Amino acid sequence: MSATHDFVEDPRNENVLIYVNGAFVPRRDAKISVFDSGFLLGDGFWESFRIHNGQLAFFDRHMERLLENAKALAIDLPFGTEQIRQALAQTIQANQLDDTAHLRLIITRGIKKTPYQDPRVNVGSPTMVIIGEYKAANPKVVEDGIRLFTVHVRRGTPDVLDPKLHTLSKLNCILARIQATQAGADEALMLDPQGFVATCNSTNFFIVRRGEVWTSTGDYCLHGTTRGVVIDICRENALPLLEKSFSLVQVYSAEEAFVTGTFGGIIPVVETDGRKIGTGKRGAMTQRLQRLYKDCLDRECPPNK
Repeated sequence: MSATHDFVEDPRNENVLIYVNGAFVPRRDAKISVFDSGFLLGDGFWESFRIHNGQLAFFDRHMERLLENAKALAIDLPFGTEQIRQALAQTIQANQLDDTAHLRLIITRGIKKTPYQDPRVNVGSPTMVIIGEYKAANPKVVEDGIRLFTVHVRRGTPDVLDPKLHTLSKLNCILARIQATQAGADEALMLDPQGFVATCNSTNFFIVRRGEVWTSTGDYCLHGTTRGVVIDICRENALPLLEKSFSLVQVYSAEEAFVTGTFGGIIPVVETDGRKIGTGKRGAMTQRLQRLYKDCLDRECPPNK
């Protein structure tokens, strides 16, 4: 079976240096305190980044989401956008990362005096960790696609846990992924509280019907950076794009389906719940959007900039 985050193993990852609160330490020695809010409570958020032509792709979009999450979680960052950009650049330089690299930035509320939810027992500044790895997406997955299984775990409402938050608390998505794995699928398809299609456990979901590209309303899915880029690409190229509620019946009879994410870009979906989607192979619209996405990356991060 495949997965959206399948990658090409690279032995260089054994020797990468991890950024931990301004210092670089070998991977095997990278540690945080057992009193850190992220470890104790999942109290924090994260962003992932790809390098393209030696530059951080869609950096401004990622930072907008990062700052939105910090504000929503009332985590007072002692560093700003340029300090974060510099820390990412230092991580790239320290490891000589290339265009195969994937970076994960994690920020937590920091150290607590005692294991307790109240942020007033925190002491000191937030914790910031950057994990940079050589992690090329598996090209076979990008071409051959993945299989989805619709799980019973739903996306929550904003008054319970807003699904737009990019927090470390990912247990609902993990439970969804476990169910999908046990069903023999590559990723979980998750519904919203009304039973309409919302998103996947780690990617955003699209279908193609009669030449139109459909995705969910966005009310119950993560504010995906690549999702936003694909929506913009469709509009810029006069491709009909609808953000709307739709059901599994419409998924099963779609001509094409695909998922989007920072790690793999655009990945075809060839089967959902045992139903073959379209021809069961990557469709023409998905291929076109993959090409347009690559063109967009080149415009965002021009060669030899």
